[in-house]
Amino acid sequence: MLLGCKTSAGEKEPYSDSSLPEVDPAKPASLTWQRKLNCTGSIPSQFTPRFREIMQMVYMPVTRNVLSAYITGLHKVLKQDRIDINMQEALEEALEASSNDFNYSPEFLFHVQMEINILQYYAQEVQRCPKKVQDRASHPGIGTWRETNAHIMLCAPDPELNIVCRQISPFIPHNYKESSFPVAVFTFTLSNSGKTAADVTLLFTWAIFMELLVVELTVLSLHLYVQNSVGGASGSSGHHVNSKIAMQDGVHGVLLHHKTANGHPPLTFAIAAKETDVVHVSECPRFLISGNFQTITAKDMWQEIKDHGSFGHINNSENGMPSKPGSSIGAAIAASLNLPSGTVGEVTFSLAWDCPEIRFSSGKTYHRRYTRFYGTQGDAAASIAREAILDHAIWESHIEAWQKTILQDKWLPEWYPITLFNELYYLNAGGTIWTDGSAPMQSISTNGERKFSLDRPTVSEFRNTNDTSNPNNTATEILGRMTFANEQIQNLVASNSALGTYLLQNVEENIGQFLYLEGIEYHMWNTYDVHFYSSFALLMLFPKLELSIQRDFARAVMTHDPSKIKIMSDGTWVPRKVLGAVPHDIGLNDPWFEVNAYNFYDTDRWKDLNSKFVLQVYRDMVATGDKAFAIAVWPSVYIAMAYMDQFDKDGDGMIENEGYPDQTYDAWTVNGVSAYCGGLWVAALQAASAMAREVGDIESAGFFWAKFQKAKCVYDKLWNGSYFNYDDSCRITSSSIQADQLAGHWYARASGLSPVADEEKVRSALETIYRFNVLKVKGGMRGAVNGMKPDGKVDMSAMQSREIWTGVTYSVAAAMIQEDMVEMAFQTASGVYETAWSEKGLGLSFQTPEGWNSNDECRSFSYMRPLAIWAMQWALSKPKLSNKEGEESKKLGASENTSYLTGEHAGFAKVAHLLKLPKAEPPKSFPQLLHEFICRRLSL
Repeated sequence: MLLGCKTSAGEKEPYSDSSLPEVDPAKPASLTWQRKLNCTGSIPSQFTPRFREIMQMVYMPVTRNVLSAYITGLHKVLKQDRIDINMQEALEEALEASSNDFNYSPEFLFHVQMEINILQYYAQEVQRCPKKVQDRASHPGIGTWRETNAHIMLCAPDPELNIVCRQISPFIPHNYKESSFPVAVFTFTLSNSGKTAADVTLLFTWAIFMELLVVELTVLSLHLYVQNSVGGASGSSGHHVNSKIAMQDGVHGVLLHHKTANGHPPLTFAIAAKETDVVHVSECPRFLISGNFQTITAKDMWQEIKDHGSFGHINNSENGMPSKPGSSIGAAIAASLNLPSGTVGEVTFSLAWDCPEIRFSSGKTYHRRYTRFYGTQGDAAASIAREAILDHAIWESHIEAWQKTILQDKWLPEWYPITLFNELYYLNAGGTIWTDGSAPMQSISTNGERKFSLDRPTVSEFRNTNDTSNPNNTATEILGRMTFANEQIQNLVASNSALGTYLLQNVEENIGQFLYLEGIEYHMWNTYDVHFYSSFALLMLFPKLELSIQRDFARAVMTHDPSKIKIMSDGTWVPRKVLGAVPHDIGLNDPWFEVNAYNFYDTDRWKDLNSKFVLQVYRDMVATGDKAFAIAVWPSVYIAMAYMDQFDKDGDGMIENEGYPDQTYDAWTVNGVSAYCGGLWVAALQAASAMAREVGDIESAGFFWAKFQKAKCVYDKLWNGSYFNYDDSCRITSSSIQADQLAGHWYARASGLSPVADEEKVRSALETIYRFNVLKVKGGMRGAVNGMKPDGKVDMSAMQSREIWTGVTYSVAAAMIQEDMVEMAFQTASGVYETAWSEKGLGLSFQTPEGWNSNDECRSFSYMRPLAIWAMQWALSKPKLSNKEGEESKKLGASENTSYLTGEHAGFAKVAHLLKLPKAEPPKSFPQLLHEFICRRLSL
């Protein structure tokens, strides 16, 4: 069996119809992720911390919780979240309509519908006279309608009837409208090679279950509703209403209005099909799944299809009646056609859902992006389903046009384009939220003692009300007034938030705000040190969303939140976020308003976040050429750089790490000048200089250029003749070969800046990484291990030093491509493919983890950082950048900058002084903390 895994497509300007390539719906894609039905796959070993790693956590005040998470809970999480491959069993379970929870769904079922984890049943019934199909109505999985996810029912397969199903969702690069639609289309192409005609019925059913994990499947509008969050127990609490719908252009279907409980947002599903001259569509608006309710049962529904091939004979008089408490109901649509011998037919279904609100536990509510086009009343599901059926062919043509150039590039290794596009799964599975960009809403009654008035004359005055189609609707008028009043109140609160929309100029489009999780085990939105790697995907495909994220963090830099959070590593209480520090993440329970959900360490003292902010902002500026963006965020860039000045302890222009894991490798201690943070800082200084020149701040440009030259000399002292040492602390691990040692240089080159180090040193370091970190681990078939000792043994000093991080491997490969070491780059990155995606690997397709170790023990499935494969594509495509600094900045650094140093340094120093953190007790070493812990335990 060949499983095609296509996402979606587009260009900056919409294609004209004549320029769109035609897509043959009956022909599978040329390059696909493939599995045979008898493939059993591999199961990787569960991640296990070593004794030393456990002991390094013993001293923590949260010892029991931490050890439980690492030793017991983590194993349980990993076991549940991983999806094992057994294609044979998967198909059998599909045919048996077995009951499977989402977390245990076989990989075949999880991906054959292109991440459609909520699709429940498709069935085909074929009749060839005089032979009758096998009766499956008595099948227990059908009769009891057991709760399942993405299953395909292939009833009575006919070898002479070929059926190809294509799933299309509008994931269209540079398209910010259709890409937000919560919808999927399923197109079936049927070919009859038999000698007689065949009567075929395709059945699409849908239901909402009490404990179903519902995953909205539009890649950029995906939202997770775990048990009890979309009504939870309301699945069988009754009062749900299904109703038939007939729309223009021959589209028929059923609406499923789900009455949510406990104040959860409204939710409506729509299933639809298009009737044509040869395709007849009929509906069963309601059938009983479970409970005691007088209506047609699931078994009866199947019998109706078997006997008549349609629902034309059922009684629909109960259409629109609410379900009773304790009962669960479903709906179905059937598409029937007669397929003469030697002909091809086509049937199209669509599934849409309308849940216009996103509600966080803080009480704040946002509207989803698609409500900009369909309104916020929750009545758009049918319209979305209809538009999808009518326009899906255009969407797929955009997909084809986007992917075609890469897929047909014979110079690329075959595994690369497959993996490049499939790694985009995380923009679906990463818990993605895309808002309409409006300020959050809260119940007006929760606004405290603030005074307000609803005295506004017309709804047209309200900027963010979209439901103006009926201006005489009193409810719409009042809701508009309440929205307006609430916005005025919330605007006062939002002024101290990280809502980057406040940085937009009047002429700039508000594209909305974008959130995605660090990983399915690490629940933090837009984790910034990781987004540093994954951001290339958004930059290349949805650059306006990438700029939106950067505006959020620019706003966050300018905010100060003195509320206290407890740090897990040492039990101290620190401010949530101080002025000038780039937050680790944008939050969790109250994103944008309560940043830094991460609290293992105090990230205000991390040494990589501010540099990564400056580098990303500069790269995005030169990639998009957006001058307004640059001007808006420049003050944040300046403050972020000034904030870091306090970590240059000796005034040599270089920041120093402080002897604990104060960067993205948060389980790998680093001290003094380091290759990773030091290189990022050197690159950030150069980026700040170039950006200052771009916005017209010539004095700052010269000042930062001089600091860049100074810090670059210090960084060069880490060079040992073959590579850059891990750090300069002279510890036993200082000479470790870090795979990520050239992260700063990689970003500088990706942004069109000057090299951070001499070219021959860079090439030597990359060659060393390849020979040691790549080739010495399973023959180069696993990627680049984070740390390798000069003797060719893996650095076992920390959990993360011995791991192979998928995203870092991709970024190292990108750096190699930038240095024209292309063959080496593909060999390095192929290790991730061989481990995660190939049939001989560890069975990690569509759940690429943060990493694995040399024992093939995996950690953190479905993670953000592997999107860094798009950094490779960035390097290969050599995009045109709007850099203007080039030789001008070099001349500035050589001759002019010294005249700016005295005056600019004085101003910079004052800002840096005001941002300086209070003196804190230096972080204690592990032996010290262990000694204190033992003394406390023994009451010494």
